[in-house]
Amino acid sequence: MKLIAAKDYAGLSRKAANIISAQVIMKPSAVLGLATGSTPLGAYRQLIDWHQKGDVDFSRAVSVNLDEYLGLSGAQEQSYRYFMDQNFFSHINIRRECTFVPDGLAGDPQAECARYNQIIRGLGGIDLQLLGIGGNGHIGFNEPGAAFEKETHLVELTESTRRSNARFFQSPDQVPTHAITMGIRSIMQAKKILLLASGENKASALWNSFFGPVTPGVPASILQLHNDCTVIADEPALSLIRKNTGWEDMVYDN
Repeated sequence: MKLIAAKDYAGLSRKAANIISAQVIMKPSAVLGLATGSTPLGAYRQLIDWHQKGDVDFSRAVSVNLDEYLGLSGAQEQSYRYFMDQNFFSHINIRRECTFVPDGLAGDPQAECARYNQIIRGLGGIDLQLLGIGGNGHIGFNEPGAAFEKETHLVELTESTRRSNARFFQSPDQVPTHAITMGIRSIMQAKKILLLASGENKASALWNSFFGPVTPGVPASILQLHNDCTVIADEPALSLIRKNTGWEDMVYDN
């Protein structure tokens, strides 16, 4: 694992965008595994800015998103397809037919999971997988206790996850109870992994994931075993690592 410290969220976002853009520049047809949520937004905005200045071209790139709520169409504002369209895809020159997100309205969710696995295999795997991390160490919608060997699968969302995401809905009752997510095995098969962590509320998850034992109780801990995993975290997210390791002489890489 490579751990990169950023002074703040802006620095984290720039460094993440640098790594993603470098992947696309080195391999224009790169398969990017993308994530939703507030943490990657800054990186997406930086990539949009560089694209509009002519510095990075996504015309041959392919994206495969981590997850989607079951029961939501891509036209609904709370869906992850809508999030990606509004916050990234519509601002760059990636072809829409090359942006893959699980179908939240699939009549047969298990068949949709199998279809999504086949899409990833057909693309030759994911070159760079972008991840956030939940406060309990979850990645994608793989909650604590999730089996490490699963590929894309249907999950029942925990109450804590539903409460955390309730801010995006008019009422907590509207938060879907299930989602389709890439599994740990799918994530671990990516050639490179880039995990972003911002804020003090992620400090415990970051410490447990990368300085504790590898255990299904902390899903992100499996990333310790990946041979090309980069973690970028800001000062608040690194607070426990600094405290517990005595790592006071951080070199910031922005």
